[in-house]
Amino acid sequence: MSADQKAQRNQAPWRELFRDSPGLGSVLVTDALATLAELASAVVVPWWITTLGGTAAIAAYGIALAAATLIVVPAVSPFGDRFCKASQMRNGLAGLAVVSFALAWCSTRTFALLPVMALVLAKVLARAFVEPAQSAILPELVAPPKLPQAIRLQKTCRAISGVLGPMLAGALLSLAGVPPTMAACAALTSLAAISALLIPRARGKQVGIRMRDWWQDLRIGARAKWGVPMERGWTIVNFVVWIFQGPAVGILIPIKVHALGLTGNWLGVAIGALSVGVLVGSFIGSSLLVRRFGRYRVRIGLGCLEGVCLALVGFATSPYAMAAGLVLAGFCNASMALVGATHRALAIPKSYRVRMLASGSVSTQVAGAIGPALVGVALARWSVPVVYATFGALMASSVLGFLLVPRFKEFLTLEHEHIEDWYALQYPHVFV
Repeated sequence: MSADQKAQRNQAPWRELFRDSPGLGSVLVTDALATLAELASAVVVPWWITTLGGTAAIAAYGIALAAATLIVVPAVSPFGDRFCKASQMRNGLAGLAVVSFALAWCSTRTFALLPVMALVLAKVLARAFVEPAQSAILPELVAPPKLPQAIRLQKTCRAISGVLGPMLAGALLSLAGVPPTMAACAALTSLAAISALLIPRARGKQVGIRMRDWWQDLRIGARAKWGVPMERGWTIVNFVVWIFQGPAVGILIPIKVHALGLTGNWLGVAIGALSVGVLVGSFIGSSLLVRRFGRYRVRIGLGCLEGVCLALVGFATSPYAMAAGLVLAGFCNASMALVGATHRALAIPKSYRVRMLASGSVSTQVAGAIGPALVGVALARWSVPVVYATFGALMASSVLGFLLVPRFKEFLTLEHEHIEDWYALQYPHVFV
């Protein structure tokens, strides 16, 4: 077989995937642009707050962000299964673009934390429509046998954006300052909203919003989440892990860069290094490691290893050592996160996906509110390296909780063709 024939054979599965899944390309482009804007914003906004407001301001920002999400996500998520997900993404991204332009305008004025907090609430409201739809739209566009390939492609596109976004933000911060970088983030979000117009709308009539429906859907999603023993245990472990992991890959990075006396460009390098690791893990790491060690061992082993890498980042005294540790942490994070993602999406009955995923998001946001609060308390008594390393070590210890989750190992050993609607088949009483 010639080299050209081999290349065509390798490309065929990708062509078939896009041919058989109309709208997938638009979803990936929209997702990539939104991630590019979000990761660029994740560099410039914390740097702006840390530089002008100090450690207390960035800790307060992190708490406000998580607390706002905790309030908003449960309020809007129950209707995710009732409405067109393409419309949710379009409207949410349009709202994000408006808020991003407002933040860019604020950056040209004297810094004040309260207006930033108000815009954070608006940003969370818009994202509450976008993120559940992003998580649940692929199973509707892609056939189950090809869903793992689509999810891996989505993760890879996000990881590429995750590398480019921080690098772009860091370069713009060095060359032009905060306001132009904020404006660039807003422009990218606008492009994502325009791209979302090409995603095909779901057929069928949308259901009107009534308070009774809202409360019923909220209870149904939470009850289903709690009624499946493995899903309940998985959620509890993720909750504890994210208390420590969230700050270690979030607000502690700008605090660490600032503590080392580095410029804003290095913050872009640090977050970009994390994304490089995510890119490598998404593209080749998970598949190779799963074939060699199995999903169960990879999920737990790499989770523990990520915590160790983050602890080493905390003790790093060189920016290069910090960047290297974040690359390894990103690799572990992507490889671990991909393991079980497809299983979990397919196992949930289609009519429950947004509600159950949103319930998981709520628990993550609760943990996300606790984590920054603990950072603020800890930094008042201990140094940045000690706090960062401790959070990494506690994350590694928390991952071991997966050893106690019922049927977790059994679930991860199943093949994809045996996993669709697995929750409903194993626990039919939960989904009556």
